[in-house]
Order: sequence, then C-alpha cells, then structure tokens
Amino acid sequence: MREEMAQREAAELLRGHRKPRSPHGWGLLVALWLLAFYEPVVTEGHLRRKNLEFIFIRFSAWEFAGCDKLWAGLVTTLCHRIRQHFGALPLSVFHVLGSRPRFASGFSQREWVLKRGTCLRLWGLLLVLAAGVAIVLVAVLVPGIKEHHALKVVGSAVASLSGSSLVLGALSILKNFVVSEKKKIERLTDSDRFAGQLGFMSKIRDEVEVLVDFLAFMEVFERRRLRVVLEITSLDLCYPEKVAGVFNAMATLLSDANAPFIFLLAVDPSVIVPCLEQTGCMKGLADNGYLYLNRAVTLPFSIPEMGSRSRLRSVEAAIQTREDLMYRIIAGNVAKTRCARRRCAASASPAAPGWKEADSEAVAWIHEAFRCLHDGSDVLSRYLPENGANVRRIVNTIPITLRLLLHRRRAALAAPPSPRAAAAWVVLADRWPCRLSWTLQCLQDSGPAPGHRSLWNVFQEHVGELSALKQALGKVLSLDDDPELFRAFLARDFPFGAGEAREFLGVTVNLDHSIRQQMGLLRALARL
Repeated sequence: MREEMAQREAAELLRGHRKPRSPHGWGLLVALWLLAFYEPVVTEGHLRRKNLEFIFIRFSAWEFAGCDKLWAGLVTTLCHRIRQHFGALPLSVFHVLGSRPRFASGFSQREWVLKRGTCLRLWGLLLVLAAGVAIVLVAVLVPGIKEHHALKVVGSAVASLSGSSLVLGALSILKNFVVSEKKKIERLTDSDRFAGQLGFMSKIRDEVEVLVDFLAFMEVFERRRLRVVLEITSLDLCYPEKVAGVFNAMATLLSDANAPFIFLLAVDPSVIVPCLEQTGCMKGLADNGYLYLNRAVTLPFSIPEMGSRSRLRSVEAAIQTREDLMYRIIAGNVAKTRCARRRCAASASPAAPGWKEADSEAVAWIHEAFRCLHDGSDVLSRYLPENGANVRRIVNTIPITLRLLLHRRRAALAAPPSPRAAAAWVVLADRWPCRLSWTLQCLQDSGPAPGHRSLWNVFQEHVGELSALKQALGKVLSLDDDPELFRAFLARDFPFGAGEAREFLGVTVNLDHSIRQQMGLLRALARL
C-alpha cells in the first residue's frame, strides 16, 4: 500500500498537478486560515485525483480486552491516531469553525469559497467592539462628558457583549484543544450511568461524523485522497461478546457510504465463528457465523499455504528473537568451539566439565538443532507449522529440551539423542499432541516393550480404539494437524522407537501430560 502511494504521487506530479501540502510548519498557518474563513468545495478536478495517502492505525484487541466495551476502545484509538497525525490545533479549530466540503455546481474549479456569513459576523463584532471601546474612551477622557454615567454603561455593555462572543469562540477552541475526542468518549464510558445513558451511541456517532468531515476537509487542503486503514488484530484472543462488539463498531463506522475507512481484519475464522455464534448477533442468520462473516467482509483474503521459503523466513525471524542464545554470534563461533573440544579430547584424562563447558556444549547443540530447522534441504523443515505462534513455541522449546537432555546424560553417563532428533521430537509434540499422547499412553499400558519397537506400529495397533473414543476426545483431536503428515513423519522420515520415546518423555515440556492422563482414564473405563 505504501508503494502504491508513492507510485500514484509520482504519477500525479508528472501530469503537472500541484504538489500536495501538509498541515505542518507554514502549512499549519494556511490550514488555520482556510478553516476560519473559507469553505472547501469538491470539484471535478479533485474527484479525478489519483494520488492518495493511507493513514495506518493498528488496533490490537487484546490491549483493550479488559474494557467493558471493546468497541469503545476501537473508536478512541481511531480518534487518538487521527488527532496525532494531523495535530490537535487544526482538529480543535474545525470543531468550532470548520464545515464539511460541498460539491461544486457545474464545472467550476474553485476549491475554496469565502465564508461571507462568517466574515460579516466577524467584522460586525469587531465594529461593535470598536464602537463600544470608543464610547467608553469618550465618556472617560472627554471633559464635560465624564459626568454622564449612562454613556459609560452603554459603552461598557456594547464592548462586553461583542468581546464576550469572541472570547467564547476562543474558549471553545481551547476546550477542544485540551479535551480530546478520546477523553470525551472515555468520560462517557467511565460514567456510572453508562449502561442507561440515552443517546450514548448518538454522541459517539457525532464524534465520528466530525472526524469524517474533518478528513474530507483535509482531502481538499492536502490535494489528495485520504483513507484511514485500521488493522484489527488479536481479536481471536477476546471474549465472544467483545468480538461481536467490534463487529458492531465496524458496522457503525462503515454505515456512511462515503466514510474513508478501510478495515483489515486479521483473524482465524475457526476461532471467530464460534465466538459470534455464542452471542445474540446471529439472530435471523440461522446461527451461522460463516454467513455473518460473509456479509461483514467485503474482500475475503485467505492466506495460501506457506511455501518452504516462507517457512524458513518464519523460523529465522523466530530464532532471532532469542537474544539469550545470541544466534548470530553463535553462528560465527561454532567452529572455534568444535576446535577447542577436539583439543580437550586429546588430553589423556580429561577433568569433569564445569558449568562453562557444559553451557558451551549446550549452545553448540542448540545451534545445530536450529541449523536443521533452517536448512531447506533437511526434511525436518517441511514439517514446520505455518502459524508464526507455533513456530515461536518450537523455537522456545528446543533449547530447554536440549539442556535437559544434556543434564540427564551427565547424570546417567549415557549418550543422548542427536540435536536433530530432539528438534524433530519437539516438532512432533507441537503438531500432533493428541496422537502422540495416545501412542505414549498405549505404549505405557502395554508394559515393557523392546526399545526398537516403532511408535508408528504402536499407533496402528490401537488406532481403532482411538476412533471409538473420538467423540470424547473431539476437542483434543482438533489440536492435531494433517494425519497424513503424521504418518509420513513417524513411518518414514523420523521412525522413533519405544526406547527413544521413553528417553524423550522425561524432557518433553511442550506436551500437555493431562491429555495422556485423560486418555488413560478413558481406556480404563472402556475396559470395565
């Protein structure tokens, strides 16, 4: 969208159109002058303008999840960001003196028309003020008239009335400058009578209409189209009634056909639809949340399946957030660490490793596991999830798992699995928690098993029993990803055995063990 803005701006300048202006610096004085004494006119030339500016406003619903009315947070964020973008003074003056642009009659190209009524009223007040001041001065200074108190009273009254009108206008501007639209709405929502206030929504609507009119004024002033883009995120983390409130606020803001708002709604429909169906906004739509979404969203864009290159970029971004691992420094120092380890191994009787040596070994293992995830030629990278949150979970879990494995190895004096195998186990537990828990529970219930027995064979032997319990385990089963990928993972690419599973189970921190306990209880009840 920013590239589109720049391209359109350059194209308009090549056509010979006037350069856009900004309400900052000297442009602020011009804007205030036009706000006070001129009325904007939408001409044919303005409608033909192709250049535009997007004003991006990010609204994270999770930040306002504690509010009584989440949609009020959306409106206050909109008001606050627009006030920040254009400045408080132009918006305050517009509240008192501004007017919505009117359409030109015919093909006139005049974009600004003098407010004759405003100018006449101002000149009239100034003349009356000057006359009142002159009468007071004459009554005070001219000899022979000083004794006439009536003249002083008349002059003072005239000057006070005219001056008070000017002062009231200035105070109104100052009030709107100090008390922003955001504070007005927050004051209304904080009131004890908020739930029973009559006309509350009309007040909110009035504030939004003022913003829309102000944006229309600034379009003519800046000589370009303006569009406010609200990016709504984290809505699938909020309560159902708050989700419905945000949709109602969007409908309120978009009720005007000429409203300059664009909503980018980034949500997971599988989470949002049940939230909508739990509220009362589904009446008349057969309780169908998907139908409601289809009517509310005018341009659906479902993100396609992530390619291998995008997956690797997601992993790299997640790894770089781990500042404690210093990923870039580690990448440059791994060779030095390996050389130092070889020199230590050449000694006749090495001493027990201290905490520094153990930590450096753990760092080297973590780097090796991350290299396998980030290597496009490694089959493990194909099993990475598309969801960025799941990728971060995997990246955060791998270091803990490897450090626990190394600690257990030093305690048992046994060789641990490779870093690649540990990373694969973490991916397995993250992507298929239900099927893995079922396999581990069946393995535990079957008693001691040979270490080379494949986990895939265990799952195949008891998959019929899992199918019989799918109604009781429906919500847990919904956590799993593609079953075909699970088969390929365990049967072909990473054929973990029973021995490896027992070793990994003690250090598996990203698998909810309560799932396995629930499965064990269901199996025991089914056998009664």
